[in-house]
Amino acid sequence: MSYKIKSIRAFIGAKNYDVSRQFYIDLGFEELKIFPKMSYFKLGDFGFYLQDAYVKDWVDNSMIFFEVENLESILKYIKDLKLPKKYDNVRLSEIIYKEWGKEFFLHDPSGILWHFGKFKEQ
Repeated sequence: MSYKIKSIRAFIGAKNYDVSRQFYIDLGFEELKIFPKMSYFKLGDFGFYLQDAYVKDWVDNSMIFFEVENLESILKYIKDLKLPKKYDNVRLSEIIYKEWGKEFFLHDPSGILWHFGKFKEQ
């Protein structure tokens, strides 16, 4: 079968929906309200759904890989936002180099783990 994919969108939860909404707006996403307790956040053609729903095991085990072209400039941009100072529980790492490429980590206010990464060129 040949799929004609237009998008793949993850659903993530939020411990405090309003705080998480503002976090993603500050991070640079555009918010589109879907329902009173769900929004779609997008950057260009990519995005995800944020729900006003919190199941600890689900949120604690949610991870999203965000592939970018220039990892260093994205890290600098996010550092300049000072999100860990503005939001409780937000953590930002430095770049880690691995055999497959490099990445850094950003935990959102609920604990969702974002991997920002760049794969080695083949």
